[in-house]
Amino acid sequence: MRYSLHLTLFLFCSLSLVYAQEQTSRLLKGQVKNDITDQFMSSVHVLNLSSVEGVITNNEGTFEIEVKAQDTLYFSYLGFKPLKVPVSNDMIKFGLPIFRLTQLSYALEEVVVRPYQLTGYLDIDVSKVPLNPAGRYNIPGLPQSGYEAGNRNRSSISKAIGSLFNPADFLYNLFGKNPKQMRKLKKMREDDEIKNLLGTKFDREILVQLLGIERVNLEEILRNCNYSNAFIKEANDLQILEAISGCYEEYKILQL
Repeated sequence: MRYSLHLTLFLFCSLSLVYAQEQTSRLLKGQVKNDITDQFMSSVHVLNLSSVEGVITNNEGTFEIEVKAQDTLYFSYLGFKPLKVPVSNDMIKFGLPIFRLTQLSYALEEVVVRPYQLTGYLDIDVSKVPLNPAGRYNIPGLPQSGYEAGNRNRSSISKAIGSLFNPADFLYNLFGKNPKQMRKLKKMREDDEIKNLLGTKFDREILVQLLGIERVNLEEILRNCNYSNAFIKEANDLQILEAISGCYEEYKILQL
């Protein structure tokens, strides 16, 4: 009986110790190599998707980042296939793992450039430049500098104002179903490495990975925040992050 009690206590303490180790952040040091050339890669962005922290590799391809077991690391470099790796206890224990990135292959197609037929007269040529048809409207008392509301017509204005003052329609289904993901927005905006990376990206892949939501949901959020299709297609990932963050902050205000 006493032996069984001691064995139970021992197992309980062992499991508690293992769990505590998994929940404790440790500094992981690793290296990144080109899978083809076997050379170390500098300036690779390494993101911890769980803690929303980012670092870049140095000239020797080395990086250091805080991790816990079961965190997920995401490696991103222009022209290379992104790599997502779960953090294991062995990775933390033995240290200095080597991660390999594979270069992407692109099939280049013929591009035909059709310039505007300019006359050389500024007044005439300016009139030929396409304009963004989206209108922006300021709402006094709210922190945003303006709201894009699609076409410049009365129905668009009504849609913008209606969505702002009707909390039930103001992204409740999206923000309400993803509270954990949306709370990551603040961390993303505070990390300079992540912001610098997003400023160079236009594919939404980093945002999708960090927020843990589908790309179609990103676009739906922006449309419900009354951003135009032109903005959704042309803005870089950092601009998209700021747009979603501003919209989410106003959503929280309306829920009070």
